[in-house]
Amino acid sequence: MPRLLVVDDEPNVLYSIEKSLRSETLEVAVAQTGQQAIDQVAELRPDAVVLDVRLADMSGLDVFDRIRQIDPGLPVVFITAFAATETAIEAMKRGAFEYLLKPVDFQQLREVVQRALELSRFRHVPAVFDGDSAAEGAEHIVGRSAGMQEVYKAIGRVAPLDVTVLITGESGTGKELVARALFQHSGRAATRFLAINCAAIPENLLESELFGHERGAFTGAERRRIGKFEQAHTGTLFLDEIGDLSPAAQAKVLRVLQEQRFERIGGNETIQTDVRVLAATNKDLDAEVAAGRFRGDLLYRLNGFVIHLPALRERRDDLPLLIDHFIRQFNKSLGRAVRSITPEALQCLAGHPWPGNIRQLQSVLKYSLIRAAGDVITLDCLPETFRPDATPATTLGNEGEGLEVASFTNSLLRAGETEIYRRVSAAMDRIVLTEVLRHVKGNQVHASELLGISRTTLRAKLRALEITVEKQPPSDADGE
Repeated sequence: MPRLLVVDDEPNVLYSIEKSLRSETLEVAVAQTGQQAIDQVAELRPDAVVLDVRLADMSGLDVFDRIRQIDPGLPVVFITAFAATETAIEAMKRGAFEYLLKPVDFQQLREVVQRALELSRFRHVPAVFDGDSAAEGAEHIVGRSAGMQEVYKAIGRVAPLDVTVLITGESGTGKELVARALFQHSGRAATRFLAINCAAIPENLLESELFGHERGAFTGAERRRIGKFEQAHTGTLFLDEIGDLSPAAQAKVLRVLQEQRFERIGGNETIQTDVRVLAATNKDLDAEVAAGRFRGDLLYRLNGFVIHLPALRERRDDLPLLIDHFIRQFNKSLGRAVRSITPEALQCLAGHPWPGNIRQLQSVLKYSLIRAAGDVITLDCLPETFRPDATPATTLGNEGEGLEVASFTNSLLRAGETEIYRRVSAAMDRIVLTEVLRHVKGNQVHASELLGISRTTLRAKLRALEITVEKQPPSDADGE
């Protein structure tokens, strides 16, 4: 369980923060003085710290410096009642994770702490190759296929070198694990590591997150912000989904890669930084360049060394290894004792196209372990859409009631499927068209009238869904 240390000399604030953040999945320790905080960091080794800028016995910055001596990469979130305090800004320059203003917005604090804990996990949980002996809790990069052997060799070649690396591959293939392995096997492993998902932050905020801004640089910029490139000085910065960078941010990232220099938004001071950049994308950047959405010169800077992760459907030989690995992993987290999977269930999984890759496989196996009544995953344990006798129509039920649609949608979500709207829409079309055509005994002219669509559209849908309903002769009842 991750551990958070909260440091504040105001008992009421300390109590409120602890009560707000403590949960079944997060342990919270507290300290009221700077010295207590330093002692607890040394003893408890927390995964993140929330630290007040002003304490009774010493300044938050002094505490921060002492914490840095114990654990140079420990994420520290400053809280302060003073919006313009230079102490917090200086701490950000030195590598603090974030600073927030009092009174504390607990929702914002929870989000920031969650990101800090994720960063801590990234730093401390080893990403090791399949078969390596490692500490408890290590996350393995599993696979013995030819494609994965090439990935292992590439990581070994480039990790010790201080060069930019571009990691490519579809969503869910494990690009973050490769980035973590590159960081942990590099010469900067003992320094700072920061990560930012370029697709998860609104375009108007992303540039500020990366490069920082000066007070008054734009509406809402009430104080100076230190960006990730400045915070990661002497360390490593992982830019996930770099294909989603705006043109302005692309230009600035290019300059940093070329010159290791940049300016904060609204500032004139040139900031010098020493950062190793790891980047990842699920987009075809060559196609993005051709379409004018990505800078070609930036791509040339990024792809000096490329590691491509194969999709799961391209490494089906690894599926039994992956299934065995995740069963053992989820047994621990879910408190189950599942030993294996039946050949029929394995064959069913092996035939799936896996558009969501490893992430989807994890979701399916976790769902299956929860459903397993014994110590073996059987065909009945798999999500409904993975079973060989399950079609969208039978899964939804002929009535097509709202609850059935919701059930089908949820089964797709649990299985990690993509294109959910298309699949649910196709399933509904299959039910509606089949029932209407059966009602009119295959008369497509009558069916198109009842459906309110043209006969051409109806025929196109029937072809796409491969529905064949033969026209039936009228019965005696029809002629009455």
